[in-house]
Amino acid sequence: MNITELTVHELQEKIKNKELTITEITKAYADRINEKEKDVQSFITTLTDEAIEKAEEIQAKIDKGEIIGDLAGIPIGIKDNICTKGVKTTCASKMLENFVSPYDATVMDKINNEDMINLGKLNMDEFAMGGSTEYSYFKKTKNPWNLNKVPGGSSGGSAAAVAANMVPWALGSDTGGSIRQPASFCGVVGLKPTYGLVSRYGLVAFASSLDQIGPITKDVTDSAMLLNIIAGHDERDTTSEDMPKKDYTKCLKNDVKGLKIGVPKEFFAEGINQEVKETLEKTIQEYKNMGAEVEEFSLDIAQYSLATYYIIACAEASSNLGRFDGIRYGYRTPEFKNLKELYKKSRTEGFGDEVKRRIILGTYVLSSGYYDAYYKKAQQVRTLVMNEFNKAFEKYDVILTPTSPTVAFDIGSKLDNPLEMYLSDICTVSVNIAGLPGISIPVGVDKQGMPIGMQLIGNRFQEEMILNAAYTIEQKLKFRENYKLQ
Repeated sequence: MNITELTVHELQEKIKNKELTITEITKAYADRINEKEKDVQSFITTLTDEAIEKAEEIQAKIDKGEIIGDLAGIPIGIKDNICTKGVKTTCASKMLENFVSPYDATVMDKINNEDMINLGKLNMDEFAMGGSTEYSYFKKTKNPWNLNKVPGGSSGGSAAAVAANMVPWALGSDTGGSIRQPASFCGVVGLKPTYGLVSRYGLVAFASSLDQIGPITKDVTDSAMLLNIIAGHDERDTTSEDMPKKDYTKCLKNDVKGLKIGVPKEFFAEGINQEVKETLEKTIQEYKNMGAEVEEFSLDIAQYSLATYYIIACAEASSNLGRFDGIRYGYRTPEFKNLKELYKKSRTEGFGDEVKRRIILGTYVLSSGYYDAYYKKAQQVRTLVMNEFNKAFEKYDVILTPTSPTVAFDIGSKLDNPLEMYLSDICTVSVNIAGLPGISIPVGVDKQGMPIGMQLIGNRFQEEMILNAAYTIEQKLKFRENYKLQ
């Protein structure tokens, strides 16, 4: 039995049956990190020694017969833009290279309350800006399926660590597809919850009206389990919704009879890789065979979503990143003559190229002469996007699209062309603009053996609907059994 290949619900079963101890599990992951990290480069900070120490404490409680939670002792990896008390939270930026958070994010409070074990902080695109994890100040994460390919981004470290079995599951953040796209590239499950379902308190802000924390896991059951832990109202986050507590594992019924699935034809038009298209068409046929009602329809906001997203996201990034000025915390240039030079040099030296590009664009669209033409217009289009989705959900339970128009691309192949990099988000950004839940699950591989992801989009707070639709097709396709990563 290879411990690190097991899902979390399988690990739970083994712990309950006394087939495995918490210490054995944690040591297996620590060994796996030591073996794989040099190739995959997923971690910015590893906490393996502390993890083993904590595992021994929890195991001692179990041995004494003390009552502990269902997830006590389960290891986890955390994207490095989620604040963790006493541990560096760098956002993969020189700007925060030595920043140690004085507090925990709300999701970390919830994970600590469960007595889970943090294996470390995971690499990402700097300040979550990018789609390939090549924009990290520290290292470029590689795709475990092929080390010459990108893992996607910005949560590439999280997706690669789960795919490479260095963590059983991880937290990422999704602003325009940053959980779903790397999950698709790395052959794992990535869930972006409805905006407001999971607290953003302690998530370093990129674009506050779009950001959402969510799980990256090996299968859909684990995704539902981790959502159970992190979902819930938080008075410290004013955008957090006060919703009744749900158990998302209860919706996994393995049955889609009568489920109405809408397939927007715009997402299958030019620009989509032929193998991705064919794999998704086969999956759609499987849904039909299982009794789902599938219909093609037009969701013509797709063409406006990308431009709308980049205007809103860059405007909010420009505003949010204004706090990094070399004065209060973060990087400060060692040499400056006056206050203006301190600001300028600290920000010039502390931020990478992609972050600067977005700050400049965001400042431009918010400037007095252009605010109405760009930012205000983008917010109006955002309302149209929401309305289009509302109209679609009057007819369909779930909307099915590719997660990404392509499979993982070669490292370095899009670095010189930011626009081409932005286009890889075309299938995912509209979900964030409308604040909807979306899940990416692997449904096959291309001829080169690279994973292909499918996205299911639900109406607001309809996580159960997309989780069950994902679970049912997962049981049918058995991706993890059929396509093993060595």
